[in-house]
Parts: sequence; structure tokens; C-alpha cells
Amino acid sequence: MTFGEQPAYLRVAGDLRKKIVDGSLPPHTRLPSQARIREEYGVSDTVALEARKVLMAEGLVEGRSGSGTYVREQPVPRRIARSGYRPAAGATPFRQEQADGEGRGTWESSSRQADASAAIAERLAIRPGDRVMCTKYVFREAGEPIMLSTSWEPLALTGRTPVMLPEEGPLGGMGVVERMAAIDIVVDNVTEEVGARPGLAEELLALGGVPGHVVLVVHRTYYASGRPVETADVVIPADRYQVAYHLPVK
Repeated sequence: MTFGEQPAYLRVAGDLRKKIVDGSLPPHTRLPSQARIREEYGVSDTVALEARKVLMAEGLVEGRSGSGTYVREQPVPRRIARSGYRPAAGATPFRQEQADGEGRGTWESSSRQADASAAIAERLAIRPGDRVMCTKYVFREAGEPIMLSTSWEPLALTGRTPVMLPEEGPLGGMGVVERMAAIDIVVDNVTEEVGARPGLAEELLALGGVPGHVVLVVHRTYYASGRPVETADVVIPADRYQVAYHLPVK
């Protein structure tokens, strides 16, 4: 193989991918068998197998027990809009998590006290082991799970206050900005860092994804005068959704 030349299995996978994308191999069509790939492309069984593995890892095909490998129907990505603060009108399906107001959603949540891990402690500028309120969310639209979120708030700030539980009490569900304002903490900044990684097994199970699928992860942190008051991990299936930001011009 000359320098810069692709390995044979990637060339075969690339050609099959092109056929899937241009519709020559439409959704629900059976992928050519390993023997057919070997004959058509003049490659070994090992190369044919590796090419199929590439397409499966990319989520383009799926194996069906006792039947073969088939082209998956690819969802058309939908937008999840994000914004630093919830609009004053409050007509949002997921409060701060979805700010375009185009749909109505539901969510489930559960809160528990926990010790801050080293990573969360660093994000909240507290010590590892300090107590935090950890709240987990599953967001749905039309019954379909579209997003997970786990948030952490230092109990040194919210403990023994009416806003200790984010989804309960007189200000339950009002969002970080409003809840913190109720205890005289003025949130004045929010940062979000967006990355991608393979979804964890439990995440993909909750989101209805396929093992190996990639998820977008948003690390969000709210600040009050430079002090972190809440941080969260938002997990979104990358094959079904795009993240759109609405940023005000100042």
C-alpha cells in the first residue's frame, strides 16, 4: 500500500456508504453478504468483514438475528434550541433546556444529596466530598426521550432553603436563575462547552439509541459574580438532534 492510500476495508466501506447515502441501497435493504462483497470488490473475507463492521459502527446498518445486515433508516435531525436564560414569557417546553417554544414536552426528575466527585467539585469550585444536590432529568417530546440532564448544586448555597430541591417547593421547576434570585444570589453568567463521545450504555438505553452511537454532551455552568452556583451535563443523541444557539447581541 502506497503512502496516503486507504486500507482496502475503508475503500470498500466508503463505496458502500456512498450507495447508502445516494439511495442505491435504500433503508431496510439487505446489505450485500460477506461473500458478495468479497466477489464484487475482489477482497478477502477479512476485508469484507471489517468493511461491514465500519458501517455498523457508523450506525448506517444493523444486524438482524438470523436474517442478515440491513440498511438503517436515518432520522432527519431536529433542532434543540438553547439559550443562556429562559425567556421572560416562560412559554418553553423544557424551561431553560429548550428555548425555541416550538413544541411542548414533558420531563421526569429525581433529586438526591451526594458527595461531589473531584470533577464536579472542580466545576463548582468546592472541595471533593462536599455535599451537593444531584438532580437527574429525562426530557421527552411527544413521548420520545430526546435529552438527559444531570445537575449539581452546592448545598452550602441552597441547603435548608426553600430552593434546595430544584423541582419541589414553592419555586420548584422555576429554573436556576429564578431559584437563585429567591435566595439573593444573582446569576449573571452562564457557560456551555459542547463535545461528543460514544454514549454510555445506560444513556443509550434511556434515549432509545443503538450501542456505539455518539451523543452530544453539553457541560453547562451558571455563575454569580464569578462563583459557580450550578453545573450540569446535558446529553443529546447526535444522530437525531442538532443543537442551535440563540445568542443575544450586546
